[in-house]
Amino acid sequence: MQKYEKIAAFLCSAALAVSAVQAAGSFGSAAAADAVSFTIADGWFETAYAEWAPVSGASGYNVYADGKQVDSMLIRQYNGYYRVDVPGLKAGSHTLKVVPMISGKEDASKAKEQQITVKANDRSGFGWVGGSSSGAYNDDGTLKSGAVVLYVTEQTKDSVSMEVTTDSKGTKTKVTGIQNILNAYQKGTETRPLDVRCIGNITDPATLEGGDLLVKGSGSSKRLSCGITIEGIGTDTVFNGFGLRIANTSGMEVRNIGFMNCNSSEGDDVGLQQNNDHVWVHHCDLFYGDAGSDKDQVKGDGALDTKTSSYITHSYNHFWDNGKCNLQGMKSESTDNYITYHHNWYDHSDSRHPRIRTCSVHIYNNYFDGNAKYGVGVTMGASAFVENNYFRNCPKPMMSSKQGTDAQGEGTFSGEAGGIIKAYNNIMVDAQSYITYKDNASSFDAYEVAGAKESVPASVKTLSGGTTYNNFDTGSKMYTYQADAPADVPAVVTANAGRVQGGDFKWQFDNSVDDASYEVNAALKSALVNYKTKLLAVGSGEYIGSDVPETPVQTTAAPQNPAQNTTTAVVTTKPPVVTDTPSVPASGYVHNFTENGLSSDFYSISGNLSTSKGTASYAGLTLTQCLKMESATSVGFTAPADGTLTLVFGEAAATAKLDGSKLTASDGIITAQVGAGAHTIAKADSCNLFYMALSTGSAPQPATETTPVTTTVTMPEAATTTFTTTTAIWTTSAPAEQPQVSLRGDADCSGIVDVSDVVLTARFLAEDGEAVLSSQGKANADIDGVPGISTDDTSMMLRIIAKLI
Repeated sequence: MQKYEKIAAFLCSAALAVSAVQAAGSFGSAAAADAVSFTIADGWFETAYAEWAPVSGASGYNVYADGKQVDSMLIRQYNGYYRVDVPGLKAGSHTLKVVPMISGKEDASKAKEQQITVKANDRSGFGWVGGSSSGAYNDDGTLKSGAVVLYVTEQTKDSVSMEVTTDSKGTKTKVTGIQNILNAYQKGTETRPLDVRCIGNITDPATLEGGDLLVKGSGSSKRLSCGITIEGIGTDTVFNGFGLRIANTSGMEVRNIGFMNCNSSEGDDVGLQQNNDHVWVHHCDLFYGDAGSDKDQVKGDGALDTKTSSYITHSYNHFWDNGKCNLQGMKSESTDNYITYHHNWYDHSDSRHPRIRTCSVHIYNNYFDGNAKYGVGVTMGASAFVENNYFRNCPKPMMSSKQGTDAQGEGTFSGEAGGIIKAYNNIMVDAQSYITYKDNASSFDAYEVAGAKESVPASVKTLSGGTTYNNFDTGSKMYTYQADAPADVPAVVTANAGRVQGGDFKWQFDNSVDDASYEVNAALKSALVNYKTKLLAVGSGEYIGSDVPETPVQTTAAPQNPAQNTTTAVVTTKPPVVTDTPSVPASGYVHNFTENGLSSDFYSISGNLSTSKGTASYAGLTLTQCLKMESATSVGFTAPADGTLTLVFGEAAATAKLDGSKLTASDGIITAQVGAGAHTIAKADSCNLFYMALSTGSAPQPATETTPVTTTVTMPEAATTTFTTTTAIWTTSAPAEQPQVSLRGDADCSGIVDVSDVVLTARFLAEDGEAVLSSQGKANADIDGVPGISTDDTSMMLRIIAKLI
């Protein structure tokens, strides 16, 4: 067990014992159970999941699916309960079993076992014509042989590491950081399938490509084809502040992820950029991004755009009031690019559902739910088969450029020539304009057919461009599929689109307002910007408590029966180093971007602000607005005398250039000595600056003592997994006078000693950046007679609470 796990395990078991003696508060809102009892246990698409309350005395849990132990990282802790999600299961019946670990051993008498039925994913569409889009999985939902599984959390995004084959000779190179691992795969010499399992709320990794996580092959003729899946685990995986971009890739899957607050240079939540084939994006939630520079980008740029790619399926995705959902194709596209959109929920989104140039696109069983502008749009000779969809209060369900409904207004598609829509068996409720070929044979929205297999005659042409329908849907490349009746579409789609169980983010639109509005929903935007995870910890460790940390901690329990013949991958976690609580300079020039924006009498600031990059805590302040450190960003100032410059960032290892020299933050803070005169601050790598101060006085220089502890456990299926934790002991950095103890053990200075003091101190020792001890609190916490705070002090606190001393 890691040092941090030992702290958590010791504190929880001891505190529960204390609580039983004197009826003090417990660590969770739910009482500990005598045995495992499922509060929910069910199946999803090739995944099983279950939740249960903590078991009294348990130091962790082993979970088995059909007798095989699952990875500990699939077990997570929330306030009052645990949850496991097990992907990679074939459709059918499976046995899920949870066994508590008590006194270092499995206690089978307190285990729970249940049969769960798992559904097959709907692998319909062009994504399976001439290949597969299942990524690192087989088409039956099981993981491919030899696949490498990487677990990525907010805590591990920059420290996850893997041995990657980097040349034709088979040379293995250790690569650290998720983007760097994907970059190493780009060479194409690593052939093992890769399954990246993401957990919890993940903000920008230190290394991205233009603000996106990029999966890319070497080129159009050398595509990355080993099979890659990027997936979320459970209801609450979020890419928060960055997007996912895919290029030169063949055979890739993206699933069960929420995308919000993207502010990358491309601006898309998910973007298939060029030269992709057989890609499947499904069961994702796509939310607002940051506003772009154009008028139509106030809700962000594209939610899920696809360009110069073929044999693609986008299915069961939930679009939440997006301005522009799906741009399909560039002006240079070919009609041989075949795309399918099915069972997507366009939930009060405005337009582009999709907006198609040139390509051949099948659109069926989608729910168009209160769309302010239009539904499907075609231009530049595109052919689209639109069938069995349900349009509710979508004013213009289908449009072709410069004809029909589009010709009645100012024109929607920038003057591009039109395309042909073949329409069959759609339900339209409260549409304002829909013109069929039968209504007007020269200027129409769609050609209605009596049956799905009916061809569109060559005599049917666009008014602008004179192009015809290519009848791709009746040709040899068309696939087999089973379309739901359009009347069933709202129920089917709303029950199954988006992340498992609908995801953790809930929102109720007001149809009377949101159907017609294409403005930003301010309340929804605020909820997304301020989104916080409810995840407490990742891994099967002892229950750690009810306080929600900014970054979930990592806890693990060693497997009882480790699997054999595992694929090797290394997952490394290292929490940020603990530093003393910073103080505002006694005299100096402070700029708080939350309060002052770009306005300053001292600093000359040029750049862009953002309120969607999370928050930073400094000197007792909660900072919510930052300056984005981009290529065009510049900060200048003239120091009147020698002093200390302090920069506070949202990223633990942020970098910036001071007078051309690159500096790296420690726990989000850069401190540098500057001389009198002019200075400039500029971008080194992309990051976010929340606060800066120039002080002519001395700045506190905290010190830490760190002890790295590494534990290796063997996980089934995936890997030998290495967790590294650095545990800090607080010490004073100078012989300055320290506060006198006001109450032994009162770490939070509340006037009493209780379990909250133990929890705060344990989190402080475990390097939780949100757990701050004041100088007085540190003095009160250091009670074992040995200078410096350690776990011996928390033991003393528990003895005080139990009235043993």
